[in-house]
Amino acid sequence: MAHGLRHTLGQLGWRDAALYWLARALAGASGGRWRLHRYRYIAQYVGATPLNGGRGRDIAIAPRADDAPTPANYPRPDAVVAARLAQGARSLEAWRHGRLAGFIWLIDGAYQEDEVRARFQLAAPESSWDFDVWVAPEQRLGMTFARLWEAVRLELRARGVHWTCSRISAFNPASLRAHAAIGVVPLGSALFLCCGRWQWMFASMAPRFHWSRTPSSWPVLTFDTRTLIAPTKEPS
Repeated sequence: MAHGLRHTLGQLGWRDAALYWLARALAGASGGRWRLHRYRYIAQYVGATPLNGGRGRDIAIAPRADDAPTPANYPRPDAVVAARLAQGARSLEAWRHGRLAGFIWLIDGAYQEDEVRARFQLAAPESSWDFDVWVAPEQRLGMTFARLWEAVRLELRARGVHWTCSRISAFNPASLRAHAAIGVVPLGSALFLCCGRWQWMFASMAPRFHWSRTPSSWPVLTFDTRTLIAPTKEPS
């Protein structure tokens, strides 16, 4: 147990590790009715340099059709997928040897989060929102993540998008490392505490605090990439 605590502390740092352990304790004590989420918001520059050097060509990337059947190993409920499509989101999927290897979701303008009650809004039309990057466990040491991001880069760049924004769980060190490797700019952070129908948000950006107890009440967090400076050297 001590080794596990040290490992978590080493990966997350003392503040996020303490919140992670608190989140686990709350979920366990409440039977899952109490949830604590800490998010970091980031922006990635959509550059001209390919991200994977042409590797991973046995991984095919294709857009998900709205009426496509759900793959057997798809990790999201059909209701969540339907809600995302209804708000205009689209998905790119990675396939390897006929099996789903990963996916990423994209949306323009604004995104209604489905893990907590919140709306993430983009101030600049030259920006996009990406969310829910998933890679199958057996593919996480391969090129699936890089191939997905290369496909995203090509699509967004073709549409004149300069920055793509996303939120990452502060409790997911693997995702944090993967995004850091491709170069990101921090935009802020937020903490959500959900207790049944009640929700509290504490954020580093406006509105900073929000409390709600109904599904129709949520905070709106706005991200403006117009003041961000493109990197002088893009990641390779």
